[in-house]
Amino acid sequence: MQAETNPDAAPATSPEGEATRVSGAAYVAVLILSALGLTLAVNQVFTLKLFGFQPLSTAFYYLLIGVFVAVAFLVFPATKGSRERVPWYDWLLALITLAVGVYFSSNAATIINSGWDIDAPMLPTVLSGVLVLIALEGVRRCGGTVLLLVCLVFSIYPLFADSMPGVLWGSQYTLGEAVRANAMGVESIIGIPMRVVADLLIGFIVFGVVLTVSGGGDFFMKLAYALMGSRRGGPAKVSILSSGFFGSLSGSAVSNVLSTGPMTIPTMKRYGYPGTYAAAVEACASTGGTIMPPIMGAVAFIMASFLNVPYLEVASAALVPALFFYLILFLQADAHAARKGLKGLPREELPSVVKTLLEGWIYLFSLALLVFLLLAWRIESMAPFYASVALLVTALVLHRGGNRKRVILDVIVESGKNVANLVAILAGIGLVVGALSLTGAGTAFSRELIQYAGDNVALLLILGALTSFVLGMGMTASACYIFLAIVLAPALVKMGLDPVASHMFILYWGMLSYITPPVALASITAAGVAGEPAMKTAFQSFKLGSVLFILPFLFVVEPELILRGEPILIVRYVITAAIGVWMLSAGLERYAYFHGALSRFKALLFLIGGLLMMVPGWETDVAGVALVGLVYLSGLLLPGTRKDAQTEL
Repeated sequence: MQAETNPDAAPATSPEGEATRVSGAAYVAVLILSALGLTLAVNQVFTLKLFGFQPLSTAFYYLLIGVFVAVAFLVFPATKGSRERVPWYDWLLALITLAVGVYFSSNAATIINSGWDIDAPMLPTVLSGVLVLIALEGVRRCGGTVLLLVCLVFSIYPLFADSMPGVLWGSQYTLGEAVRANAMGVESIIGIPMRVVADLLIGFIVFGVVLTVSGGGDFFMKLAYALMGSRRGGPAKVSILSSGFFGSLSGSAVSNVLSTGPMTIPTMKRYGYPGTYAAAVEACASTGGTIMPPIMGAVAFIMASFLNVPYLEVASAALVPALFFYLILFLQADAHAARKGLKGLPREELPSVVKTLLEGWIYLFSLALLVFLLLAWRIESMAPFYASVALLVTALVLHRGGNRKRVILDVIVESGKNVANLVAILAGIGLVVGALSLTGAGTAFSRELIQYAGDNVALLLILGALTSFVLGMGMTASACYIFLAIVLAPALVKMGLDPVASHMFILYWGMLSYITPPVALASITAAGVAGEPAMKTAFQSFKLGSVLFILPFLFVVEPELILRGEPILIVRYVITAAIGVWMLSAGLERYAYFHGALSRFKALLFLIGGLLMMVPGWETDVAGVALVGLVYLSGLLLPGTRKDAQTEL
């Protein structure tokens, strides 16, 4: 699983992809620091007490910040002009960061016992300010300028909180008090976001890297071609399937587009799909990967921590909505291909399913092992490490991934880079969490939302959706979710809505900006790969991903759709919603199985019928079926209106 990134952040490689910043001494430093950080994580998770060393939890968090943010300064450049080498000031920053992390780690017990987060000597106070500045620079490099500004505003907000009007009013802190609370308190830099990375996420990041380095990415792409390449509209279906695989592992929509898009988009265009449609399919499929179990993005683990539930509970809740999202994409791609007469790839050009499975069984085995350990043993923090070791050893024995020594080094370095990226971002986001906690503004905002909405749940959901969407434009999914989990989720829960459904609602609306104009980062990235107009691609993505706008409202009022409720109701709602998904896809693409092409009026009936099927209640279900029944009845009475009624999938 890769750490989510912001495309505004300067990359670590040159545009040509040849010269790299991490080479020579920098590569050795990144390798050593990454190996040290991963060893610390393994030692902490498994309580190994290597060399008699087993630090306090807070001491461990400070060490991880010191090690991995130092890696971030070596890997991610401060400016575009330093992409191909590490300048002296980055070496200095890395050393300072490592030293500050070691200082706070070695004094972790004193910080707790002496209350240094409230009052401390001069040296730790000064170093607290240094740590805050380090967190801000880290989030700038890895999260982009917009996220930096958000974190910067919140880092200084406690200084004048008592002068703010209305809901923004909060307790005021002096500069010294604020930096001490942010650096040495347990609700800010080393708060929930950092604790989730340290205690849970590192293993999953390593597993994703091992899977990729050992050849898992190529296997899943090959498997998608073997399964779907020859079907009607095969190239689009391959994109949806492969991007679902990749997205679940990477947790980053933009990274997913850049990984799979250069292969899938040209193939779709070559076989008849318009460029904007091809790019939109890739953008939507890549975005959906961030909500697809079993391995979702970092935000799923953060959500589990906020809810104080096992990660498995979050993953199971995300399963049905994610499947619905991919189902409607798949059905729309198939309907589009049927209406336009687009064929699949020649069978002789595609790999054999059996041969592909035989060649890549180790990747499926490793995923199955991971799921088994999560389900049966419920060892969330340890499971990915076991699965990683099993996959790496098997891959090395079978000579997967090239030179064995190189594979191991690549796993260490790539894991270090991905963990560094995430630690740097979440250390900065911790400042936002800390400010809301210190001043009490988060609780006040939630209270005001409830008061403004009154008893109107629908109004509160609409306000929450708009807030999530706007914030999602300038933040990564994790940053947006963390902010709203503090200020919005409590309001939804207090209105009687299911806690897991409320947090899922926030997550979905926060990620919608990836495919929605005007921002649409995933769509714009895919448009660049396809060589198509950005906004035209974004609007096509908006159409393809339209079900995402409906799903959050459905499962927040019908938690049965996230598998929470009575079994009989879960089955009923899932079946009716699945039928509704098919109706929506038929209406959006103006093509229905066993009927053929639809007129605009008939497509409208399908759309209305689909929406009715997704609303709870027998009355709406009957009305939805009746509307679609009228369309099929007209086809029987007037057979000349039926065109191209193929049903092949």
